[in-house]
Order: sequence, then structure tokens, then C-alpha cells
Amino acid sequence: MELKDKKNSGAITTMTEGSPLKIILTFAFPMLIGNVLQQFYNMVDSIVVGNYVGKLALAAVGTGFPIIFMMAAMFIGLGIGATILISQYIGAGDMDSVQKTAQTIYTAMILGSIPISIIGIFLSEPILMLINTPAEALSMAKIYMMIIFGGMIGSIGYNVNAGILQGFGDSKSSLLFLAIATVINVVLDLLFVIVFRWDVAGVAIATIIAQSASWLFGIGYMRKKYEVLNFSIFRFHFDRDIFKRIIKLGLPTGVQQTLFAVGIMSLQSLVNSYGSDFIAGYNAANKIDTFAFMPIQSFSNAVTTFTGQNIGAKRMDRVHKGAVTAIGLSVAVCIACLVIIPFGPFLLGMFNSDPAVIEAGMIYLNSVMPTIAILAIVFTLNSVIRGAGESVVPMIGAIVSLWLGRVPAAYYIADNFGKKYIFLSYAIGWIFWLLITGPYYLSGRWKTKSEKLLNNIILE
Repeated sequence: MELKDKKNSGAITTMTEGSPLKIILTFAFPMLIGNVLQQFYNMVDSIVVGNYVGKLALAAVGTGFPIIFMMAAMFIGLGIGATILISQYIGAGDMDSVQKTAQTIYTAMILGSIPISIIGIFLSEPILMLINTPAEALSMAKIYMMIIFGGMIGSIGYNVNAGILQGFGDSKSSLLFLAIATVINVVLDLLFVIVFRWDVAGVAIATIIAQSASWLFGIGYMRKKYEVLNFSIFRFHFDRDIFKRIIKLGLPTGVQQTLFAVGIMSLQSLVNSYGSDFIAGYNAANKIDTFAFMPIQSFSNAVTTFTGQNIGAKRMDRVHKGAVTAIGLSVAVCIACLVIIPFGPFLLGMFNSDPAVIEAGMIYLNSVMPTIAILAIVFTLNSVIRGAGESVVPMIGAIVSLWLGRVPAAYYIADNFGKKYIFLSYAIGWIFWLLITGPYYLSGRWKTKSEKLLNNIILE
């Protein structure tokens, strides 16, 4: 079903009526295709450097990722907060607050991305040294990170656009933005690395150009499609009350993402201690297993918006149905993705044919892929809880999962059983997370949080 507001020329998808299965599939599918495209151009980055520059370049690109993610993590959380708030305002029919929310998050993004870029550029080398980056890969990793940080606003801008549109129930438009970025990135990767011989720098420059083009195109598209979003992003407007609500909803997720990134850096440090071959294999395997994670992420994002809109419309009866539907879809995909394991050596060979790289990648895939369905359940339940306005419990679960589960387990396993089994720590961490999120969801206490948030919206 679609609705229109007199101040909004674009149709907004409402999730408060109809089959949850159909709605979640319809909403998640464009996001899934978008994630595939995004992962495709990330894979092209790694495939190009792995084959045309070498395994050291593949290791360098992989080593930099958790640091870049850590610096942008807070904006990821704020974007999720804006998505939840927009979806609930739409469910309540308050389009004025939708516009104020979009303007506020954009103002925060533009003003906040500048110091992040500057800090990231200056801290690239010290952090890389802190996580035991091998000396032979350090200079390439530093160059890659500094360039990516220099163009960070494009990546953050794309994610903010996607978050706003998801709140509208629009997951198709972001797919268009990402398709543009993918084409530009692939073409420029091949041009800068193979033709111009810019090596790792070429991959980084291609990435920031593609992301920035996608972000700027998205701004024009959104303003044209939704009149309520027809505002100037550089004419700053900041609503303190709305920003406080975005912070309340998004800060726990931002903290969670930041601590998650720091935890990943701790694991990256452990991986780095085994040398460039192991780093390269780990990086390649991460790109492959993401194809199993992407459906989980897409269904989870869909159920966040589904939950927010149904809460805004006082349709609590539909929320649990949406959760069960998303879990069933995600687990089914995880089972189907087990086919990745027998094809693992072939897939890893696309990145680099060195036997040591392939062996390291298979250590990861054999440990992670059989248990990723646990993550699917956890992600879905967390998305429902966040969509209801409760972000603290998912944050606590993630912190416990990583810092009491995965990281200690990885180092313990490495010390006592060797590198072959360290990635079993992923499943251990996910079980810790499920033991926190699962009982809380079943208790129903998150419904009280949603009722309080809904009452605040109605009273405005």
C-alpha cells in the first residue's frame, strides 16, 4: 500500500497492511541487490589489487578496513536512529517532523565528517602499526587509508541517503545510487590500476570518486522524488529536540558499531601476527562470506522499518509476525549458502592463486559458514527491538558478544590450538549475543519502550 501527503509528491510505502512475507521480501530485495552490487565492487577492488599488484596489496586493503569502519561507525548508528524516527513519524502521519529529521541528520553529517576525515588521515599510520601490520604491507595500507579518509563524506552521505529512504519504505532508490557507484568504481579500478599503474592508490581513488558521485546523484534524486526532502543540504538546519531523539535511538548502535570495530581491529591484530599470506586469505574469505551475510542484513533492515511503521500505526500484532518471517527467510538463505564451502578454493583463487592465501581463506570459511544462521536470528531480533525504540539492549549484547565472547576466545584458541581454529570464536561470540537478545525479546519488555516512544510522537 502507498500513501501520499499533500507536501510530499512521492509515494511512501506503508507496511501496516498486507502480508508481512510479501512486504519484507519486496522491501528487502532491492537492498539485497544493492548489497550485492556494493560487495561486487568491493570484490573488484580486492581482485584487481590481488591479481595485478600482488598479495601484499590484497593484505593492505584488508588491513585498513576495520580502521575505516571504526571512524565511520558513529554515523552508521545515527543513520539507523534517523531511519527509525522517520519510519515512526511516517507511521503517525507527521510529515513536518520527517522533514526536520532529514535536515537535522544531514547537518550533523556534513559538520561531523570533516573532523573524522582529518583525524583519520593523521592517525592512519599509528593505528596500522598498533595492530601489527606487517612492515612490507604498511606503506600501501597507509596510502589506501589516507585516500579513503580524504573522501569519507561520499561514503557517509550515501549511507545517510539510504537511511532516510528506508524510513520512507523506499529501498529501490538506493539501489539506483549504488548501481551508479558500482559502474563508476569498476571502470575506474581497471583504468587506474591496470592502465595507469596507480596500484593501491588507484583503487582508493576509484572508490571515493564512485561513492561521491552516488551520494550527489542521490541528493538530486531524493529532492525531485519527495517534496518533503526538497531542502538545501548546505543550508544548515538543526532541530535540537529531534537530534536528541536521533541520538537516543542511534547512539547505542553507534557505540556498538565503534566497539565492534575496535574488537575487529583486535582480531585483525591477531590475524596480522601470522603474516601477509594469512591476512590476504582472511581478507578474501571475508569478501566471500559477505554474500551469506547480505541477505541477513537486508531482511534485518526491512524488519526495522516494518517494526517502526507498525508501531507508529499501533499495529503491534504485526510486529512479531514480521520477526518470525524475517528469521525464516534469513536462516533459509544461510543454509543455502553452505554451498560456498566446497567452492571455496575456486572462489578464493579469484583473488590470489597463492596456495598459502587459499589455505588461510579456507580456515575462515570452514569455521564461520556452518554457524552463520545463529547470527541471522540475533540480527533479526535486534532489528525488531531497535525498530521499537530500544537500542541499549542490542548494544549490550554486541559488546558482550565481542569482548567477552569472540575476542577472548580467539586469543585463547590461538594460544592453545593454533591459527587453524581461531575463527571458531565467531560462533562463540554469536551464542553469547543470542543469550542476551533472545530472552529479552521473548520477555516483551521492548514493547513498553515502543509504547512510550509512540506516546511522545502523538503528544507533539
